[in-house]
Amino acid sequence: MSTDTDVSLSSYDEDQGSKFIRKAKETPFVPIGMAGFAAIVAYGLYKLKKRGDTKMSIHLIHMRVAAQGFVVGAMTVGMGYSMYREFWAKPKP
Repeated sequence: MSTDTDVSLSSYDEDQGSKFIRKAKETPFVPIGMAGFAAIVAYGLYKLKKRGDTKMSIHLIHMRVAAQGFVVGAMTVGMGYSMYREFWAKPKP
């Protein structure tokens, strides 16, 4: 049995910032989904003070649905983009 010691360790030498940038270039809608989720949560916390007579549970449910909807939408658009890039945008040999 031969052991393969010539395995490239470049992926192990990568720091977190460059790994995130590389992954963001491969799948650009994941960071967009993360940013949208964070924005909706921040907006929900801001509006928490000015919710009026709305119950806290209703406000939290609305914010959760909005955040999840944004993330699922970004994932769907990202999946469509990668399918387009893989199947239609590739030049035929």
